[in-house]
Amino acid sequence: MAKDTNIGPKRLVVGAHYGLKDWLAQRVTAVVMALYTLVLLGTVFTSSSYTYEAWAGLFARQWFKLFSVVTFFALFYHAWVGVRDIWMDYVKSVGLRLFLQIATILWLVGCAAWVVQILWSV
Repeated sequence: MAKDTNIGPKRLVVGAHYGLKDWLAQRVTAVVMALYTLVLLGTVFTSSSYTYEAWAGLFARQWFKLFSVVTFFALFYHAWVGVRDIWMDYVKSVGLRLFLQIATILWLVGCAAWVVQILWSV
């Protein structure tokens, strides 16, 4: 008489299912990246000099270095949430999914270190 309905404590749950936290993280990181883009475009369009020295001078300012690092970290977290959800939703093999997630983490951490190295060498 009882029908097997896939509802309740024995249901099969697949996919990322991180919910509100990741949805909010995607929106907040997108806003940070949009603000950075607007500040960068505003600075470029209001500049009277388009030389290397002017560009390096912009990135030599401490507040702009910090804003750039925060924006790139937001970009990397934004990418992590999106790519992780893709791996969890579409790669069914646990071993392959773990490998891809570790490779993604290593790639993003390496990119973050590279960004810090570049910005603090200006």
